[in-house]
Amino acid sequence: MGAVAAPQPTTVRDPGSNRRTRNKVLTYAGLIALTAVFIAPLLWMLSTSLKSEQAATSLALEWIPGEPTTQGYQTITRPGTDSPVLRWFVNSLLAAAAHALLVVAVAAPAAYALARMHFRGKRTLFALILATLFIPPVILTIPNYITVDRLQWVDTIIALIVPGAAGAFGVFFLRQFFLGLPLEIEEAARVDGANAWQIFFRVVLPLSRPALATLVVLSFLTNWNDFLWPIYVMFSPERYVLPVGLATLQGAYNTNYPVIMAGAVIASVPVLILFVFAQRFIIEGVSRSGLKG
Repeated sequence: MGAVAAPQPTTVRDPGSNRRTRNKVLTYAGLIALTAVFIAPLLWMLSTSLKSEQAATSLALEWIPGEPTTQGYQTITRPGTDSPVLRWFVNSLLAAAAHALLVVAVAAPAAYALARMHFRGKRTLFALILATLFIPPVILTIPNYITVDRLQWVDTIIALIVPGAAGAFGVFFLRQFFLGLPLEIEEAARVDGANAWQIFFRVVLPLSRPALATLVVLSFLTNWNDFLWPIYVMFSPERYVLPVGLATLQGAYNTNYPVIMAGAVIASVPVLILFVFAQRFIIEGVSRSGLKG
C-alpha cells in the first residue's frame, strides 16, 4: 500500500489584518495629501522667487523655472536700496525674540502662583485672566497706542516688544503644564530647605523646558507675523519689520512678484529653522499641558 500523504495545513486569513492594512494605507495617503496641501504654497513661493518678472506673470503653470535667476534676491539685498529687506529682517528678529523671552518671563511666575500657591480670590483672578482671551485684540489697539505714545515709545522697537507680553494665553498654557508636574518633587525640595523661589527656578523651570520652548515658539511667531500693530507705531522705513516692509514692495499699478516672493522666502527661513529645532519640545509641551485641568 502506498504511503498516505499528510494533510497540508490550511492558512487562515485574519480579516482584521486586512482591515488594519487598508486603514494604514488610507491614513498614509491622507497624510501625504495633507502634506502636499501645506508644502505646495511654499514650493510655489520658492519657485516664483527664482523666476524673472516676465515668467512670474506668465499664464503657463511652471513649477520649475526654465531659466532660474536670483534677480529678485539681488534687488532686495542690494546696498542703498529703498527697500532694506535685510534691515527689516534684523528688526523683526530682534523684536520677536525679545518679545518671546518677555512673554515667558511674565507668564511663568504668574502661572506657577496660580497652579501651586493658595491665596484668596485665586479662582476669580484666574477666571478674569481667561476672560481676556475672548476680547478681540483689535479692540486694544487704540488704548495700547495711547499708552505707548505717552511713554514715548512710538517708532521704537520697544513698542513692538512690550505690548502684549502679559497675555492670558501664556499664563493659561503654563499653568496647565505646572499642574501636571509631580507635586512630590516640590515637596521633597521644600523638605530640604528650599524656599518658593528656589523651587520655582531650580526645580519647576528645568522640568518645564518643553512648555517654555513651546511658548517661546508661539510668541515668536505671533510677533513675527504681526502686521496691524507695527503699522500704527512704526513710521521710519528703516525701522519697519518684515510684514510691513514687504507690503511696501507692492506698487499701486505694478507688482514685482519675484521680489515679493524672495522677501517671503527670507521671512520664512527663521520660522522653519525654529520649528526644526523645537519640534520635539513643542509636541511634548502641548501633549503634557493638557494632562490636568
